[in-house]
Amino acid sequence: MVAHAHSATLASSHPVVDASATRALKRARADGDDIILPASALAEVLVGASRLGAGAVRTTEDFVDTIVDQVHSIDRFVARSAAAYRSGHRSLRLPDAFVLAVGATLNADSVLTADARWAKVDRRVRVISYSSMVSTT
Repeated sequence: MVAHAHSATLASSHPVVDASATRALKRARADGDDIILPASALAEVLVGASRLGAGAVRTTEDFVDTIVDQVHSIDRFVARSAAAYRSGHRSLRLPDAFVLAVGATLNADSVLTADARWAKVDRRVRVISYSSMVSTT
């Protein structure tokens, strides 16, 4: 499973993950899935932390290390796959194409994201959202 961590979610020195993301990650763990974060997504996460200083970077990296099994590099194969995604979907941002490309390169069962637009791009996408977890009764 490839996880997409939105930089706004993890950019503070006290990371917050919403309930749906937490539940999805716990479900993935219970199913025995590995959680893989593309290096490009890690970089996005670290931008906000970097603005806060070295301590925030360390705290954020420590947090990421507790929830992901692997940070996957962006190599030639991932780059080629990202380019293919991007060329076929002009509205898809390159950082998002990298996340989908890692999923495709690894033949991941699923790609977790909060961005519902990705579901139109790749069948692996599983959209997680807080509203889907809130009971309407």
